[in-house]
Amino acid sequence: MSFDIHLTGHVKAVVDQTLPGLVASLVASGITAGDPSLWGPAAEQEASQRLGWVQAVSVSRPLVPEIEALRADLVRAGLTRIVLAGMGGSSLAPEVIAQTAGVPLVILDSTSPGQVLAALDGDPESGGLAQTVLVVSSKSGSTVETDSAKRAFETAFDDVGIDPLERIVIVTDPGSPLDQAARAEGYRVFNADPTVGGRYSALTAFGLVPTGLAGVDIAEILDEAEATLLEVAIDGPENPALVLAAAIAGGEPRRDKLGLVTDGTHIVGLPDWIEQLVAESTGKGGTGILPVVLLPVSPELENTPADLQIVRLVDEAKQFHLFEHHSGEVLVSGSLGAQLIVWEYATAIAGRMLGINPFDQPDVESAKIATRGLLDARPAASAPAFVVDGVEVRVSDPALAASGTVAGVLDALWASVPVDGYVSIQAYVDRLRLAQLQGLREMVAADSGRPATFGWGPRFLHSTGQFHKGGPANGVFLQILEQTDVDLEIPGRPFTFGQLIQAQAAGDAEVLAGGHGRPVVTLTLTDPQADVLTLFEAAQ
Repeated sequence: MSFDIHLTGHVKAVVDQTLPGLVASLVASGITAGDPSLWGPAAEQEASQRLGWVQAVSVSRPLVPEIEALRADLVRAGLTRIVLAGMGGSSLAPEVIAQTAGVPLVILDSTSPGQVLAALDGDPESGGLAQTVLVVSSKSGSTVETDSAKRAFETAFDDVGIDPLERIVIVTDPGSPLDQAARAEGYRVFNADPTVGGRYSALTAFGLVPTGLAGVDIAEILDEAEATLLEVAIDGPENPALVLAAAIAGGEPRRDKLGLVTDGTHIVGLPDWIEQLVAESTGKGGTGILPVVLLPVSPELENTPADLQIVRLVDEAKQFHLFEHHSGEVLVSGSLGAQLIVWEYATAIAGRMLGINPFDQPDVESAKIATRGLLDARPAASAPAFVVDGVEVRVSDPALAASGTVAGVLDALWASVPVDGYVSIQAYVDRLRLAQLQGLREMVAADSGRPATFGWGPRFLHSTGQFHKGGPANGVFLQILEQTDVDLEIPGRPFTFGQLIQAQAAGDAEVLAGGHGRPVVTLTLTDPQADVLTLFEAAQ
């Protein structure tokens, strides 16, 4: 088998109890046959337009020679640095594919002006703008982040005498605004299958074009996935997707949080891709499965909360015996292509088990609307509750700021976490300059005693942002922003990248606190490199 799964302890009992019903429902063969009625009448219309991912391997095969031919042309021209502007599934799938293959691919999934400038400038090892090709990936063709990146690169190319038509490749759905405009302007366009949603698009043009142009053997990825298709289509207890779905969505009471930890697997970054797939697919209607990306030393593994199911990603089935002491965990191994297929099937099956539509994202648009409103109105920033050690503190509830200290505010936020809740850390900063912020997750999980997630803003808005608003109302939110003198105009827009990322953070906070009554603390680092130490000390 190209995908193996091993169960012990309570989760084995859950699967043994749940699996017969899934087999009897013929859900696996139903998905393979494209049956849109599997998720109920309310979801049937959406599902009828979103099951193309089941056929993605065969549909994508003709793309491979086209992509390889274009890569050969680019390499002959000395264009070896590929930058991908994409959000959500459009960037997370290519990121895991490229990292696992060990192939350089610059991911631009931020509106932080510092990150945009770094993508524009390049570095001595990978080459600068003169060796750069930009892939613009947007399913809707109207994503503000990718549109802004495209505008910035077009201007940068023009400024140094390079024709953008020779350096920008478009990936989008046929007929989208981007598709129409790009074709009219003369850009090279790859159309993706419009019957595949963004988070299920790893094996479509969205996953294959940027990674193939960067040098990944994309035919091998499709081969790996194809080898798993028969396994996931079988209505039997040996189907790994049925087993995985039962493990992550079965049981009573159900463990509604999913801890994802890599422990020796050759696949790099897979939990981040799983996170957006599962959270955006299931987090709606007040229910869902919250993925929590862990390290092998995370505090949640020392004393696992009763509502957290651990899935450990290992390299080979022969390693399963090494983890027998991890009772109650789900151990999985498989090739990257197999993992992509099995998790997609399992997530769709989990959606059926939860009684929700796994193919829509009804709450994602709310933060976008709030952001657009703030960009149009451009109100002055609200005054902080207080400023201490260079950190501006803003809170959704004045009671959270009563202590007058950052540590006290964090303690008050942790105290507001329900017994079944979680902490979401959201960093709207330059990811390249403040990469150490990701380490805050471990400290917060230990200090709060509850599972904690970490997301780079605005990337997470296109994935886990759906869960935050549509899932269970048991999250508390810590936003981290930065003040910086670095900014960059967005050509043709009345706002800058700096103004955009600030509006995205403020818009999301407004929706979380005002629209959904969630506790939100916003900490703005006025001197980011120095103030990050204050933040870590407060979180200890």
